Amino acid sequence: METNEINEDEDIIWRGHPSQLLNLGTHVVCVLLAVGIVVGAILSGILPLMALALVPLAWAFWKYLTIRCRVFELTSERLRLYEGVLNQEIGEVELYRVKDTNLIRPFWLRVFGLATIKADTSDRSHPIVDLEAIKDGVKVRELLRKQVEKLRDKKRVREVDFDGSGDGDELEFES
Repeated sequence: METNEINEDEDIIWRGHPSQLLNLGTHVVCVLLAVGIVVGAILSGILPLMALALVPLAWAFWKYLTIRCRVFELTSERLRLYEGVLNQEIGEVELYRVKDTNLIRPFWLRVFGLATIKADTSDRSHPIVDLEAIKDGVKVRELLRKQVEKLRDKKRVREVDFDGSGDGDELEFES
């Protein structure tokens, strides 16, 4: 089922995947383990042990699939999060619930032109949404920000934060 069939008035603004760079450490370890198993089997003369090299390679493939099957989709009304290889879970956050966003660009991601967007929301099932290791993070964050403001204006919704002290004297309003 194509996502546009869910709501025909909803437009997809951006769609992306996390980078496989997130799996770099796992893939390096898995390849080293597989090579070590093959070399050990050859040196010990027990060649059937080479079949064990498939275990770390299968794990690396599974990790590849988990990242490949993760999709982030920004629409005109919500942020959708698709996850899962065999069983898919689709999470949604209404854009007017996004309170704040942070762009995180550590050196090792910045070298590859990647960034992580962390969105704080008032959604109960997804209070924090991480769009990890995505391309054009600055552009995507700006698209998200503009769409949040546009939808809030359209629905006439404003986010209100209450101070947790309980005295009721301090209210913080976002406009």
